[in-house]
Amino acid sequence: MANVKWTLDPAHSELQFKIKHLMITNVTGSFGDFTASLESEGDDFENAHVTFEAAIDSINTGNADRDAHLKAGDFFEIEKYPKMTFESTAFRKDGSDYTVQGNLTLKGVTRPVTLEAEFGGISQDPWGNTKAGFSVSGKIKREDFGLTYNAALETGGVMLGNDVKIFGEVQFVKQA
Repeated sequence: MANVKWTLDPAHSELQFKIKHLMITNVTGSFGDFTASLESEGDDFENAHVTFEAAIDSINTGNADRDAHLKAGDFFEIEKYPKMTFESTAFRKDGSDYTVQGNLTLKGVTRPVTLEAEFGGISQDPWGNTKAGFSVSGKIKREDFGLTYNAALETGGVMLGNDVKIFGEVQFVKQA
C-alpha cells in the first residue's frame, strides 16, 4: 500500500502548554505559528511518521511583558533558537489511540519525549476534504532543555515549576 501524506490544518489546530507559577496555579500559553505533517500507510496511523515545527516568536501567554521575557535570553533566546521541532521515532497503536515517541529539539537541545495521541477519528468536511483529528498531550521537564531560569520565593519553593504540560488539538488533511 502506498504511503498517504497528511498536512496540518492550522485553522482547526492549536498548541498549548501549562506551567506552575508560584507553586499555586498554572499559567497557560500557546504557539500560534506551527506546522506539522504526517505520513501513514492508508488511514491506519500505526507506524506513521510525524514532524512538527513551531516558531518560538509566536508564543502567547496573554501578557506582553511575560512573552517578551520568554523570548529573551533567560528562556528561549529566540535570536539564536527561533524554532522548536519534533520528529517521531515510533507511532504505536494503544487501543483506539496512539503513543508517539520522538525527539523534541528546544533551545538547541534534543531529547526523547513520549506523547499520548487520542484519536478523534476521520471525517470529511463540507468541501470533500478527508481529515483526521488527534488530541495530543505530554509532559517535559523544561530544565532538560536548558530553560533553567527561576527565582526562590520568600515563603519557600520556587517561582516556576519544572514540569511543562503540553496539549495539542490537531487536524490533518489527507493529501491527494
